[in-house]
Amino acid sequence: MNKRLEKMAENKSKLISAARKAFAKKGFANASMDDLTSSVGLTRGALYHSFGSKLGLLEAVVEQIDSEMASHAKAQGEQCANEWDGLVTEGIAYIEMALVPEIQRIVLLDGPAFLGDPSKWPSQSGCFHSTCHKLEKLISSEVLKEVDPEAAASLINGAALNAALWVAASTKPREDLPKAIKAFRLLMTGFRK
Repeated sequence: MNKRLEKMAENKSKLISAARKAFAKKGFANASMDDLTSSVGLTRGALYHSFGSKLGLLEAVVEQIDSEMASHAKAQGEQCANEWDGLVTEGIAYIEMALVPEIQRIVLLDGPAFLGDPSKWPSQSGCFHSTCHKLEKLISSEVLKEVDPEAAASLINGAALNAALWVAASTKPREDLPKAIKAFRLLMTGFRK
């Protein structure tokens, strides 16, 4: 990689790091351009060159955090004794992350408000395909009822995402989290044979 490309990648990384801090602390709307650039010694021009706009930077931050969330949920699921328990655990782990302040503010509150429907985000697409693959295996091994894997993946991922959104927007998220998890578990039992 040449020096120019290395510098561009370094600047992008710095801006994403600064934005994560500023968006988590102040929210997207209240984070100033100076909050996003001066703390890392860059200019607005660097931000525009790397991301096109403040909104483009939010998109990159949400993509990074949402991908980290998916990796964390997957790691939790992989610790389970079987694929079914792993799939349920992944969904619950995703919902539980609604209590993490950075995730709550950036991904679950500001993300949908400024970037639109989270189910259309690239990171969500990866989760959808992963869930589909797991469901196909569980259906073929007769753990689950016969159901279209894409339809089921859409419902399962949508339930986990919407439960996390509900908890994040709640005035009492710690009280509502167990309710969301209980409802998610109940929903999931409907797929079992």
